Amino acid sequence: MFTRRTALASGALAALATPLPALAQGRKDSVTLALVLEPPGLDPTAGAASSIAEVTLYNLYETLTKIRPDGSVAPLLAESWEVSPDLKSYTFRLRRDARFHNGAPCNAAAVKFSFDRAGGDKSTNKDKRLFAGLSTQVVDEHTLVLLNREIEPDLLFLLGQATAIIVEPKSADSNSTKPVGTGPYQLADWRRGASLTLTAWREWRQAAQIKMRRATFRFIPDPAAQVAALLAGDVDAFPRVTPRAMAPFKANPRFQLIVSGSRAKTILAINNARKPLSDRRVRSAIAAAIDRKAVIQGAADGLGVPIGSHYVPGAFGYVDTTGINPYDPDKARRLLVEAGVKTPLALTMTLPPAPYARQGGEVIAAQLARVGINLQLQNVEWAQWLSGTYGSKNYDLTLISHVEPFDLGNYAKPDYYWGYQSVPFNALYEQIKNAARATDRARLLAEAQRLLAEDAVHAFLYQPQWVTVANKNLRGLWKDMPVFVNDLSALSWA
Repeated sequence: MFTRRTALASGALAALATPLPALAQGRKDSVTLALVLEPPGLDPTAGAASSIAEVTLYNLYETLTKIRPDGSVAPLLAESWEVSPDLKSYTFRLRRDARFHNGAPCNAAAVKFSFDRAGGDKSTNKDKRLFAGLSTQVVDEHTLVLLNREIEPDLLFLLGQATAIIVEPKSADSNSTKPVGTGPYQLADWRRGASLTLTAWREWRQAAQIKMRRATFRFIPDPAAQVAALLAGDVDAFPRVTPRAMAPFKANPRFQLIVSGSRAKTILAINNARKPLSDRRVRSAIAAAIDRKAVIQGAADGLGVPIGSHYVPGAFGYVDTTGINPYDPDKARRLLVEAGVKTPLALTMTLPPAPYARQGGEVIAAQLARVGINLQLQNVEWAQWLSGTYGSKNYDLTLISHVEPFDLGNYAKPDYYWGYQSVPFNALYEQIKNAARATDRARLLAEAQRLLAEDAVHAFLYQPQWVTVANKNLRGLWKDMPVFVNDLSALSWA
């Protein structure tokens, strides 16, 4: 386990000391972006990793609706829709010029197949519960009706996320490696562990508007290497770069820096199904032992806002719950004694490769050690985290950012990897889902936030702010990020 502080400093200084080549200005129809994490596959309906959507959403695949940078919803494969007064019936009218990469039409039958598949028994879609509650009726080739068993005021937004992509029935099962969508780009090359390249699809319905004919994603998890790649001009933009990698670019006129808001929640997730973590007093002790501001500084270079529950400032219905489990090491020690825990208590903390996790993990381990909780840090690769932590629930603690905007429902899932079981929360969430009036919904959301904080389900840490470093001449990058997307069709060179 290491912070890479020394590596970053030496790498950045070395890069600054060498002559800086001019950023390539001749590549007016191509762009190279870098990402921290490589997607494990290219089918966002088959895996929970947000890195899949970062490459595929709105590029390879499309959805009925499209989420804008400000969080509003626009038409995409659906050119219009009507919503019934009870919010349970949605009539969509589809574009008539949409086609899949293999030439098949994108019609109402394809939409029905996609949603039935997403909610079916064999589905591995992380939003399976949402789609299982939908009934899709084909009216004609370009019209369909969605019937929702429950009220979901955010359905139009959710249908713009990567889990709601429309897939071609014959090729759906091979999308992970051979993606077939309706988007403006197609997969050209994937060099595992290094890069992935997309090329513009010449038969896309609005192909003439695409400025970037070729886009390459490079995967660079190390902060020092991120700095070097940007300074050398090997990368044109790095969305969601490691915050401590931004220092060399703050006063450099060759670059633009974009600090974006988010709906992400960085948490120290606790396996509620394991003893002694099943005891709320132990979870509360862990939360009380953590100084959120120190974690934000260590994990995100200060670019974050403290949170006290699984909800963030700016979201509808937000209430400040940071005062429910404030930093109080003495209280943490008392709670451990009350719970009958003999210290030192030995636990493991699983850390995925993202720098915020590795760096923040060291800070949290030091803080917990002061109250008698000794952590063994386990660094794992992303695929291991997805299979072992998320899939097999084999962990005590893990530091992770949940980036989905509307994901309170995860706490009502009986088999979710947190192992949280709460009859009161389940009942409250059902009320939230069926609250048609905004005032009622806001009140219930506030109650849900307080309940999760009082249950100390996790140590809720902070709302991250994302940093994008890019060539100053690159246009079309998202200012804010309600979802993780790199919309290539919006990019151009000045």
